[in-house]
Amino acid sequence: MRLRVALICAACLIAAVADAATLERLRAFVRETQTARASFTQIAIARPGRFRWSVERPYKQLLVGDGERVWIYDPDLNQVVIKRSDRALGTTPAALLAGKEEVEQAFDWRDLPAADGLEWLGATPKDKESTFSEIRLGFDKGGLAALQIADNFGQHTVIKLARLERNPKLAADLFRFTPPKGADVVGE
Repeated sequence: MRLRVALICAACLIAAVADAATLERLRAFVRETQTARASFTQIAIARPGRFRWSVERPYKQLLVGDGERVWIYDPDLNQVVIKRSDRALGTTPAALLAGKEEVEQAFDWRDLPAADGLEWLGATPKDKESTFSEIRLGFDKGGLAALQIADNFGQHTVIKLARLERNPKLAADLFRFTPPKGADVVGE
């Protein structure tokens, strides 16, 4: 009986240490990464709130944040939606990557089982109005390697980061956006 209790206690302690270790990896990434560039489609971030996220599939889209505003450009619709950063980022994957260190407080965190050679951390938005139901972050030896995003419509997106460069020098104009001539501009 004592052996069983000792094994259960040891398993709980290991789980607690693993939970803390994975969340600490996210904290370290946020704390130690002021700029980043990686390949999946294309992403570049600079804290706080500046990012450039270019998506090619399934629909082409460009998201640019300058720290005050976010521009969402849909070339197929020739439309630009402009939002204030604090409203646009909220509890999105961009907030996790480009937001302030305090973004940790906007989510409920839990460790997930390791899979596909990655340690996984789950984030559920505390804001019930969020368009995302869950975001999973996968870490390898080099740091953040993947994101899995589940939205409130049942859609799942997997983003694998390749060739992640931490703290590269990024040009300031990367985080500026001018709507194309003739585009419909909607928003703030």
